[in-house]
Amino acid sequence: MDVERAHVLQNYARYPLVLERGKGCYVFDTAGRRYLDLIAGIGVNALGYGHPRILKVIREQAAHLIHCSNLYYHPYQGRLAERLARMSGLDRAFFANTGTEAVEGALKIARAHGRAVGPEKYEIVSLDNSFHGRTLGALSITGQPKYRADFEPLLPGVKFVPINDIGALEAAVNERTAGIFLELIQGEGGIYPLTPEYALKARELADRYNALLIADETQCGVGRAGVYFAYQRSTPVVLPDVMCAAKPVACGIPLGFVMASEKAAAAIKPGMHGSTFGGGALACRVALEFLDILDEMLPAIRRVGDYFKGGLERLAAKHASIKEVRGFGLMLGVELEFPGKQLVLDAIGQRLLINCTHETILRFLPPYIITEGEVDRALKILDKLLGKAKADRQ
Repeated sequence: MDVERAHVLQNYARYPLVLERGKGCYVFDTAGRRYLDLIAGIGVNALGYGHPRILKVIREQAAHLIHCSNLYYHPYQGRLAERLARMSGLDRAFFANTGTEAVEGALKIARAHGRAVGPEKYEIVSLDNSFHGRTLGALSITGQPKYRADFEPLLPGVKFVPINDIGALEAAVNERTAGIFLELIQGEGGIYPLTPEYALKARELADRYNALLIADETQCGVGRAGVYFAYQRSTPVVLPDVMCAAKPVACGIPLGFVMASEKAAAAIKPGMHGSTFGGGALACRVALEFLDILDEMLPAIRRVGDYFKGGLERLAAKHASIKEVRGFGLMLGVELEFPGKQLVLDAIGQRLLINCTHETILRFLPPYIITEGEVDRALKILDKLLGKAKADRQ
């Protein structure tokens, strides 16, 4: 910790914990203490730590080919794109390294599509409280001023509208709109789901004004909500024109992707976009193995997610300090009536790793392999900590 404080850019407010290894849903510090991990690398470590099938693929592929750049083909990128097309209902893939990069790619698709229609069609509609990443483009459409303020002026032509306010959305979208960005479940903003009616209205408006509907599934996608992608929870499915995702798809190896319909993909011509590392052989092969495993796990994600949410709701009935429980699958949030930072620190002392976002929302993004027994253990610790917090505040 001292070496990092001396030499690493001080942009992270780290917790005082040094992790050395992991196994299953647990991580271990340098003293050998074991912690139940309910944040999983901020939703990245979907299969926990040390999954035997993932380790096997990493060992095999690392001995063959890790990276060759996008100047050449390798055996796995096309197969992964085909697989994601089947899962998503969209047609073409672009591979990047992170969710932020995927959002940048989607922004460029939206702007290029609009430019092809006319020079005034460049506006982006995004949601209040949203979070789309840390690059200047992604920050420009992030609906939280605290992230944008230090870097303004950002991209022009961005409008923010309240979540689930259909009237405000209708007022914001017009002939100048190139793209509408939605997180189907807002993550960093506090685990707020969009209503099916709101998503459907966004689809209708995009069609009416020849804009692209873009789903940012960086946190809520790739199985996290109990379906492949969160937009598939609606009946009927509200299919976007473009979808971005990342986090769990390569189980800790950096990989992000953009999926696009043929209409949207047609806006990007050779040379307009690219990535040096995106879609490398190792990342793509691991992702293919993960998706094979995910196919088998979706029912368990829904079952254990419902079990976990039910347990959190029982805690809410017991502890008045819980205002609301939100989310789906294994993407859950508990809104507190007080700031949650100290509770997160106290949880570390009880060998439980959780996270607090938006200051008062405890965020749970556990590995998909978590069991009901491990959920029970977490609920027991949370019950104890909430009781302590009440006593401390009296």
